[in-house]
Amino acid sequence: MENDSIHENIVPGRSFRFFVRIVTLYKYLNERYKAYSLAHQLLRSGTSIGANVTEAQDAQSKKEFISKISIALKEAKETRYRLRLLIETEFLGKRHQHVSTLLSDTEELIKLPTSITITSKDSL
Repeated sequence: MENDSIHENIVPGRSFRFFVRIVTLYKYLNERYKAYSLAHQLLRSGTSIGANVTEAQDAQSKKEFISKISIALKEAKETRYRLRLLIETEFLGKRHQHVSTLLSDTEELIKLPTSITITSKDSL
């Protein structure tokens, strides 16, 4: 259980830093390409991760905690999809450092909640 606590404490910080990077990307897409719809969808899913992680921290039950972490996981997967879509449609260059680290961070924000959810369900 101690290992889970470490993961649970890492996720809020990572999701907040990710949130900031997504907002920066949102601004870039709007300013450079006027891609308002695509940028907004990315902003919504990318910032929802941290919001759900924060709500999970204040959960009143294990079931509510699992639900919020599961939603954060779904939003992280949607964000990964949207980033890949932006790369494939050449709004973003996949070789650009910022893009590759965003994808890498997205993968981490998928792995950590997955691990937390599995362990939390096992302890129900």
